[in-house]
Amino acid sequence: MLSLAETIGERILLAIRNMGRMTIFLYAAVATLPFPPYRVRRIVKQVHFIGAKSLFVIVLTAAFTGMVLGLQGYYTLRKFGSEGLLGSAVALSLIRELGPVLSALMVTGRAGSALTAEIGIMRIGEQIESLESMGIDPVKFLIPPRLLGAIVSVPLLTAIFDVVGILGGYVVGVKLLGVNAGVFFGQMEASVEWNDVANGLIKSLFFGLIIAWVCTFKGYFTGRGAEGVSQSTTSAVVLSSVLVLVGDYFLTSVLL
Repeated sequence: MLSLAETIGERILLAIRNMGRMTIFLYAAVATLPFPPYRVRRIVKQVHFIGAKSLFVIVLTAAFTGMVLGLQGYYTLRKFGSEGLLGSAVALSLIRELGPVLSALMVTGRAGSALTAEIGIMRIGEQIESLESMGIDPVKFLIPPRLLGAIVSVPLLTAIFDVVGILGGYVVGVKLLGVNAGVFFGQMEASVEWNDVANGLIKSLFFGLIIAWVCTFKGYFTGRGAEGVSQSTTSAVVLSSVLVLVGDYFLTSVLL
């Protein structure tokens, strides 16, 4: 019984210590943002890597998510004689919740894991130690461009996800199942407010920060060897995904 309590206590202390290290790491990176050099080219490179290269998987996921929403929504609303509300249901579901969350999870799987592996390989290849030996702060040099790249990219990808998802719902609802196109878009226009769009984009901004923060931290403090990088990458994807879902609940509670 005492051994079990000791084990639980050790795990709680370890979790608190890791959270403290992550907070200090984030503070060290964010505190450098207001000061030059701003390294715009490195930020643009990260936007291209995190955003543009994730576009295909985002469009594909959005299209099928919107089509499934159109299909499920049509047959659910038809039971109540409310097929005309299909446009509102699809748009609000995507803009408020599914767009930000699914975009973040897709970016975590494609780009977040790559961020962890990239920085982890730099660690085990002693490139980070080389930066330190040259008097360069590796956190200031490596992390802020990736944070800003993710903060810019994830809201843009979320906006694209929303538009493509609505088009997917339109194809299924209007073209395949016969919902009137004017009613589909008219109800959508009447029900979707600017606050819905703004709240979705605010969520995606925080999700971008979470993804870059967790993935760069895991890569920066990776274990030795290929096995250490592999474990850090897996841990980064799992932790980022969980924090996105937990953060979605709390952000929704605050923004509603």
